[in-house]
Amino acid sequence: MKYLLMIYGNQEKWSTIPAEDWPAEIAKQDAYNKKYTATGELIGGYGLADAGAAKLVERRDGAPVVSDGPYLETKEYMASFYLVDVESEQRAYELAAELPWADQNPTEVWPILHDSATDV
Repeated sequence: MKYLLMIYGNQEKWSTIPAEDWPAEIAKQDAYNKKYTATGELIGGYGLADAGAAKLVERRDGAPVVSDGPYLETKEYMASFYLVDVESEQRAYELAAELPWADQNPTEVWPILHDSATDV
């Protein structure tokens, strides 16, 4: 079964990490990605830009309309997400707990209820 693992963050949190620590933190993440890609459980992991770079898109008269946003009511925003394909819900929890920052930042685990084929 597939699960979405979501990590939230904010610019204040990222700014507390000294610049010299970033290479080691990225290396930890790369090691996690390689480990679980090799087992076939990690489909993909994606780090997102700061919320200030996000846009809102809606359709008006059949055309896309793009505006600044999102306008968050909270300082936390989705910082990264992972798509995993595991044998059980318990295994999804285990992978979430092994994320490099799991001791400092909780991860939301969402079951994927519908999987739309993209190779049609």
